[in-house]
Amino acid sequence: MASFDAVLRAVPGDRWTAPTPCAGWDVRALVGHVVGEDWWAAELLAGRTIADVGDRLDGDLLGGDPAAAWRAASAAAENAAAAAKNDDVVALSAGHTPVDEYLRQLAADHLVHAWDLATATGTNLRLEEDLVDAVATWFAPVREVYRTHGLVGPRPPLTEPAEAQARLLAMFGRSEALAAVDRFDNAFNAKDLDAIMANMTPDCLFESTAPPDGDRHSGADAVRAAWHRFFEAAGDHRFTTESRTVAGDQVIVRWRYDWTDGHVRGVDLFRIRDGLVAEKLAYVKG
Repeated sequence: MASFDAVLRAVPGDRWTAPTPCAGWDVRALVGHVVGEDWWAAELLAGRTIADVGDRLDGDLLGGDPAAAWRAASAAAENAAAAAKNDDVVALSAGHTPVDEYLRQLAADHLVHAWDLATATGTNLRLEEDLVDAVATWFAPVREVYRTHGLVGPRPPLTEPAEAQARLLAMFGRSEALAAVDRFDNAFNAKDLDAIMANMTPDCLFESTAPPDGDRHSGADAVRAAWHRFFEAAGDHRFTTESRTVAGDQVIVRWRYDWTDGHVRGVDLFRIRDGLVAEKLAYVKG
């Protein structure tokens, strides 16, 4: 809850309709899902059944102040959890479930959705290691059951040994590497140098096939200077992504680059570390 709360408080006012890693959900819909989940938790942990609640929690639960709606729902859920005993049971749609198991399900959902929410707002959220370990330990034995029932998406490929956060997110059908490239691309398309470099590691590498012999820029200062020169010289231009392929901690992007009187095609090879771009190797066709 604290992880989700911290991210929610930082959502910019113009990002509520931004897409999230959850297909079909924008930021408002994702927050609405978690708020609804917490109101349900408050009811079920108090011993009420789905039939008892009926349709009281249907529809829009956020109103005009999503942050206030979240505070009310999360407080109600937290109070109900504190009053419940771990060996009690709750009446879920899947059947009677021990409180301890139900709370672990809620913990996983809040933690992963905190990352989803941060990703939707352009932030590289680093989850607390103890929470990552706890959720991964609980979820590992049941992940195939969840996947079989369509509750999580397909597991993206990972490069082993993968970082603990990347492994956890992959269990839930998320690609940390792809999210990092999305953030980088959004910053690049906005020509926002500060945001670009915030999404690259301090020891980042940028390599290109600029004539005659190509360029290689190592370290944040050199890479930033290269982007600055590119934006200064580029004029009216546009990159269009044609395809993307995730391969563990690498993402392969095929693109087309158009300017006033021509275009080229090329490929970027991104390597991701700790949710940031460590390498961008750009190769132009022709």
